[in-house]
Amino acid sequence: MSTPAAPRSLAEALRVRDDASLAALLRARPDLITPVPTDLTQLATRAGTRASVARALERLDRFAQQTAQALAVASDPATYEELLGLMTGDAGDPAVTAALPRALGTLREQALAWGGDDRLRLVRTARELLSPSPQHPSPTGLGPTVREATSGMSPGRIQEIVTAAGLASTHDSVSAVTSLAGLFTDRARMAALLGTAPPPAREVLDRLVWGPPYGQVTADPAAHLRWLLDRGLLLPTAPGTVVLPREVALHLRGGRAHRAVEPLPPALGPTAAHPPQVVDATAAGQAYTALATVEELLKDWDEGGPAVLRAGGLSVRDLKRTAVALDVPEPVAAFWVELAYAAGLLASDGEADERYAATPAYDEWLGRPPAERWARLARAWLTATRTPGLVGGRDAKDRTLSALGPGLDRSAAPEVRHRVLTLLAGLPEGTSPSADSVLARLDWERPQRREDDLRARLARWALSEAETLGVTGRGALSAHGRALLGAPAPRKPEPGPEPEPAGPGDKLPVHHVPHAPVAVDALSPAEQAAASAAAARLLAPLLPEPLDHVLLQADLTAVAPGPLQRPLADLLGVLADIESKGGATVYRFTPASVRRALDAGRTASDLHAFLAAHSRTPVPQPLSYLIDDVARRHGHLRVGAASAYVRCDDDALLNEILADRRAAALRLRRLAPTVLAAQADPAALLEGLRAMGFAPAAESAEGDVVITRADARRTPPRTAPEPVPEGPPPPDATLLAAAVRAVRAGDLASTAPREQAPAVHGELPRTSSAETLATVQAAVLTGETLWIGYVNAEGTASRRVIAPVRVEGGFVTAYDHTADEVRTYPLHRITGVAELTDD
Repeated sequence: MSTPAAPRSLAEALRVRDDASLAALLRARPDLITPVPTDLTQLATRAGTRASVARALERLDRFAQQTAQALAVASDPATYEELLGLMTGDAGDPAVTAALPRALGTLREQALAWGGDDRLRLVRTARELLSPSPQHPSPTGLGPTVREATSGMSPGRIQEIVTAAGLASTHDSVSAVTSLAGLFTDRARMAALLGTAPPPAREVLDRLVWGPPYGQVTADPAAHLRWLLDRGLLLPTAPGTVVLPREVALHLRGGRAHRAVEPLPPALGPTAAHPPQVVDATAAGQAYTALATVEELLKDWDEGGPAVLRAGGLSVRDLKRTAVALDVPEPVAAFWVELAYAAGLLASDGEADERYAATPAYDEWLGRPPAERWARLARAWLTATRTPGLVGGRDAKDRTLSALGPGLDRSAAPEVRHRVLTLLAGLPEGTSPSADSVLARLDWERPQRREDDLRARLARWALSEAETLGVTGRGALSAHGRALLGAPAPRKPEPGPEPEPAGPGDKLPVHHVPHAPVAVDALSPAEQAAASAAAARLLAPLLPEPLDHVLLQADLTAVAPGPLQRPLADLLGVLADIESKGGATVYRFTPASVRRALDAGRTASDLHAFLAAHSRTPVPQPLSYLIDDVARRHGHLRVGAASAYVRCDDDALLNEILADRRAAALRLRRLAPTVLAAQADPAALLEGLRAMGFAPAAESAEGDVVITRADARRTPPRTAPEPVPEGPPPPDATLLAAAVRAVRAGDLASTAPREQAPAVHGELPRTSSAETLATVQAAVLTGETLWIGYVNAEGTASRRVIAPVRVEGGFVTAYDHTADEVRTYPLHRITGVAELTDD
């Protein structure tokens, strides 16, 4: 049985893959599927483009990158043994030897390398990106080979170097360079040559060996440099510049391409272990605080929040005011504002004087159980690309980045958040790792360019935000946080002796968790909804039950010993002012707060009944007196629109107002014994009289008291901001299957010979109408691809390759591989059909 021939190109290597392997390639590099390639040759071409290869290389883990870098400095093609030698060196490394097949398999799976173990090749673009050059040094620190470095050297100079190195002169430069390269790759002869080197020459080699391999020399170099130049251990590349040849550097390195090879990801170093119940309770407390903070933020903006800047976003002053109102630092205030925005609870109202306000979705959100409200916030945080940590920084044009403004989207944010939580999910329950170990692990999984530390900052923000939001507790992932990820619960340890409790500084053994990249949108919308519901179910029993009572005190305060039921909290928030918050909330009753409740349509008897029904202590007499006193004076004065007027049955009271100096700004004058007119508008008149200590009530044009309802300004319906993905989204299983099928069919159409005569002399297939209909119907059932002859309305004949999808009403709908689109053909215009061969 003959062995299959080795592939001669990437397209041929892809052609021998099975469907699962092609699907894995398209899943790992989704840019290759946009649009779907017509055949495997086009897929291979697209996989070799510079932008696609650069993106794929950046998404490799550190060991896979090191493997690709070693292949770039190996011979082309290389053998597996040569690659292994570059990775392990002369001494060998069992860990690298064991991990190399996986890394090489990753390169092959992602079409960055191809060929068998005897002829390994990097795709040409990857080799160009990773090969050493003066403009782009290799990550390995190696320089050009002897052949590359001597390509422009005169034949006489090459012969001088060969002779000085102790080699026999040759008749041509090619054989001389080959002889010199053979010397440098021969361990014994090279050791003997370096043994005669002056000590200063060895010092020069030691400085260049790990890179950069380039150095500067003068026109009259020192003796030890002349010794190196004469023997080709340093080769000139430009006037005044020399380079250490790759073969020399590899000998000095002991055959290794890298100074340090990292075949395995660094282990997570936990700093403490806590009982899972403590972690869950701590996270639940933070979750409750998160809900209260978002409610407080949006309640504060209920009457219309801060104005929208002309360029979009909050001003620095408004962010500071919000931070003071929430009693949090400004970066934390920016996080809460951005979280409400990402969850669709906050938006701009779109008016001429544009302001931020709650959306109608906020009212629907308030009606949900607390655990479901938290799950919505957590899901919005997990998938949002907007990054609150950037607020206050500068963009590329040196403009300040503002909360809710443009420029905060970072497409890597969801993936980093998801990956950080996935790493925590891989640890034993209650275990919190150190931030540095998490960053080191992420840096191994996706090495970042030295000038760009965005992923490290995103990871630090993710750890902090997860704790603030209640996804984690004491640095460990909570049970509801694990459910939010859709991750399975960790296996319970086998029964055995009870371990001693670990202290905060104790190091805990952590089993290695194999790296498995997890896409942030790996879950379908239905699976995300199920995960959110599961998280809510786990969190619900841990949240405090809302109370239906308060404790009234004689100093005109009320203490709420816990969260209050919504109707009670809403009315109490109108009747009293919040004085302090914490485990217990303290409300204070003032004349202004009682008047606010009366303005909202409540009567004194309503307020007395409300307090008596919801207080566990008797209603204090000072509070009853306060309500009765404010109610007795409330509405005694009536303000309406004339421009504005004041009317009152007590003309003595109107005389008192006219005599008050503070009323001068209102410009009042008497129209009748019981009516005063003002040149101020009704709202200003109301505020002015209230500032003077009176309790006026507004009235309508019909003379009825205007009831001021609790503030409820809302924006028009708004949708939550869509995440900004990095490149095309990962394809789902259905799209992958369809794409693989289309690529296979197109490749079959472009390479397979046809069974019938259309291949001869360009003739069209000829079959009877019945045979055409039967063949097309059979192809719909079997998924086969057909050749057809087709004559269009203009009489132009053509041959096309189609994959029939449906035959109905005298028409066949099919995917046309020739045109790369779905088309519909009248059956009477098809001259005939021809099947494609299987081989």
